[in-house]
Amino acid sequence: MRFYGYHRTSTEEQHLDRGIAEIEKFAGARDIEVKKIYTDQCTGKNFNRPGYQKLKEVLREEDVLIITEMDRLGRNKADTMKELSWLKENQVRVMVLEIPTTLMDLERMDNELARLMMETMNNLMIEIYVTIAEGEMHKREKRQSEGLAALRAKGEWDKMGRPRVMKQTDFDHQYERVRRGEVTPFQLMTELGMKKSTYYHYKKIHDETHQNQTCADESKALSSSSNE
Repeated sequence: MRFYGYHRTSTEEQHLDRGIAEIEKFAGARDIEVKKIYTDQCTGKNFNRPGYQKLKEVLREEDVLIITEMDRLGRNKADTMKELSWLKENQVRVMVLEIPTTLMDLERMDNELARLMMETMNNLMIEIYVTIAEGEMHKREKRQSEGLAALRAKGEWDKMGRPRVMKQTDFDHQYERVRRGEVTPFQLMTELGMKKSTYYHYKKIHDETHQNQTCADESKALSSSSNE
């Protein structure tokens, strides 16, 4: 039996350390040796993530996967349930730290009826948590959409950082100079005549687009190499 961990955050601004520390603390308390903790900093809307895809390549029958929370695995209910089915079909046990009943080794239970009841309870709890994760995602997207619509209606573009000072692609090209260390963020703001809020609005879009594209490219490359 081999133990692996998986943790995901949506953006680079969110730190992976907390989730990794939780898995390591849990494993240490139970004297479990975790071979590796795979990570991603990608959206939870789909499973097109390089870290997760690499994890699936190494998982074998009777392996155990440890995650901190269901939404760290995924936020799309249909896709998450599909992945959980894949794990079950391949006899990979999933331990979710926020769902205590998943931490019990049901195979050691002598009472068959009790074991079946616990499995049913686990499946129900997991589906509830997956449903909540997707619901929270939709609520957050709705709040963001409503907030932007309200600002547009009021004409309060300053709060949005005046996002159309220039094309995003033009900003991305200029921002590469900051990434290469040729200019500082302040120098670029001055050159482009941008307010600080506007600059960081563009930077946020750049980072999110770049991160998601990187995840997609890495997963595509990984898939291509595995098919060769």
